[in-house]
Amino acid sequence: MYLTHGGDIYTALLSLKKAPLDFSSNINPLGIPPAVVSALKENAHTFAAYPDPLCRRLRSALSSIHGIDAGQIVCGNGAADLIHRLAIACKPREALVTAPSFSDYEKALEEAGCGVRRFFARPPGFLIDKSLVSHITNSTDMFFLCNPNNPTGGLVPPDLLRIIIERCTETNTILVLDECFNAFLDDPEANSALRYIPPARNRNHRSPKAGTRIVILNALTKTYALAGLRFGYILCSSLETARLVAETGQTWPVSLAAECAAFAALKASTYLEESRRLVRAGRAWLKQELSRLGFEVMGGEANYVFFKTSEDAVFNRRTFFQDLLERGILLRSCANYHGLDDSYFRAAVKNPEENAALIAAIEDLGNSAGGKHDES
Repeated sequence: MYLTHGGDIYTALLSLKKAPLDFSSNINPLGIPPAVVSALKENAHTFAAYPDPLCRRLRSALSSIHGIDAGQIVCGNGAADLIHRLAIACKPREALVTAPSFSDYEKALEEAGCGVRRFFARPPGFLIDKSLVSHITNSTDMFFLCNPNNPTGGLVPPDLLRIIIERCTETNTILVLDECFNAFLDDPEANSALRYIPPARNRNHRSPKAGTRIVILNALTKTYALAGLRFGYILCSSLETARLVAETGQTWPVSLAAECAAFAALKASTYLEESRRLVRAGRAWLKQELSRLGFEVMGGEANYVFFKTSEDAVFNRRTFFQDLLERGILLRSCANYHGLDDSYFRAAVKNPEENAALIAAIEDLGNSAGGKHDES
């Protein structure tokens, strides 16, 4: 049985006896920046001490990068940690989520005793449209919106995002925008809500309306391939929201090793530019090749591709995941996402050799399936 998230190489190891080529987790194909590895080695002797519970050094660095006050920033043990702390700290009674999307939003909200409503995006692309706006009501205390969405890779158009923000302001709804995959977009800045978060010292700067409560969720786990070290952070338009979240959860949410890695990663200036070039080329190639093999490629603007197999395909959709795993390839089945079934899959964009290995494995599977069909 596989867990509800990607990256479960450990269960796969039990059956394969070796690590699979993991396309199920959307981690930067460049791997950990060399500067991060060096920093961890050089600072390992300091890890016996307790970390700074206030993450002052990191918050100061993030403040300079994003142009908002350090008091508007909260750090945590990955994005998932902060999602749960947000739900506990803000105590929403009713929340809205989109479907299909990241399952931890609902999990965190329900564990905090919050009622959850779902807005189902429509196939084939499962893109958010203006019909969503009417679902944000005066009873909606919190709204989680993933942009770009996971697993579809779809983007909320900037004009629609502005309308959503204005609607959340009218209804006094806390809007939590998950931008964990934003850095992999071709134009991250144009698709970020950061422009709507003014520094605490200048409340009129770029804000659509006073009273807007926006939280942007970000993480270095995927962007800088630090998933095993765990580091995430939120940017809040409200100092009070930041304070509540900071006071919720364990005292030391970020380890010294994670702090060291994050600080070094944030200084790796050319790393993200190289990542975007690699991802852009790999994403286009994977879309082309998956389409050639008969899959319906429906999305993928970040570092993953969302696709579907059909009933008349040569591949058996119910065994496709396991058949590829037996060939050493771990995909992300999307069957456990609300609104999807076992015909939907997500594949991370990796380096050219690994992308080619995925396509070769699918071609081999298709040849095997075709041969069995001919024999019958």
